[in-house]
Amino acid sequence: MQVLIGNTRVTLVQGDITTQSVDAIVNAANSSLLGGGGVDGAIHRAGGPAILDACRDIRAEQGECAPGNAVATTAGNLPAKRVIHTVGPVWRGGHKGEFVILESAYATSLTVAMKEELRTVAFPSISTGAYGFPIDRAVFVALQTTQRTVRKNPDAFDEIRFVLFSDADLLTYATALEDVRKTMMG
Repeated sequence: MQVLIGNTRVTLVQGDITTQSVDAIVNAANSSLLGGGGVDGAIHRAGGPAILDACRDIRAEQGECAPGNAVATTAGNLPAKRVIHTVGPVWRGGHKGEFVILESAYATSLTVAMKEELRTVAFPSISTGAYGFPIDRAVFVALQTTQRTVRKNPDAFDEIRFVLFSDADLLTYATALEDVRKTMMG
């Protein structure tokens, strides 16, 4: 499924984010930037040691990556130019700034992509795995932040792709994307 926001395609696919041929793959990282489970572990495994080495260099220079922030590294062996590592919030019931941090994770990732002139970006569903953010709430943050960023920067991106791991996640995103599309038309 896809919709056009200005000149940018917003696409939903089910699959493995580590196989996406795009300019930038976004990693749902942890603050340490040293790998972990889920998407983070898969990206580090598939990308090889160059990604971890680059993350160590960033840590040596600036320390950990705070939730809501993003940094870019080499993509190593991945079929992308760069990996943008962003740290989403851990769900604590929705009253501890989780929505603001999640919005910042998406927006900051897109800002990093624009600074590096990365025109095609693949996102996972940030914070909805081990960090426990309910996907039916996170999806609207992801899509609305994408829509706002694209509208403010109409020539920055060719495609923003959301790569969902399961059928259920894809259906959740597809339903929400249809709702966003309707609000764009209305």
